[in-house]
Amino acid sequence: MLKTVLTAFGLVFLAELGDKTQLATMLLTAQSRSPVAVFIGAATALVVSSVLGVIVGGLVMRVVPTRYIQMVAGAAFIVIGGLLLAGKT
Repeated sequence: MLKTVLTAFGLVFLAELGDKTQLATMLLTAQSRSPVAVFIGAATALVVSSVLGVIVGGLVMRVVPTRYIQMVAGAAFIVIGGLLLAGKT
């Protein structure tokens, strides 16, 4: 279980670094001058979106074999990477 926790933490942490969410959070903090309030709101949003991901992932896993989920996720990451490299996003 610890390995799964650390893997999830690492993936989410790296995925969130420098993305639009982090930039929006920095902007909100600068505008509101209330870092605690922004932290509470941003942390709550991340928790809620993660809960939704876990719930939906659990439901999908019951219907779709893990192998297919991994293949679709891998293909999606490749497509997104290609779009990023091509400057389409």
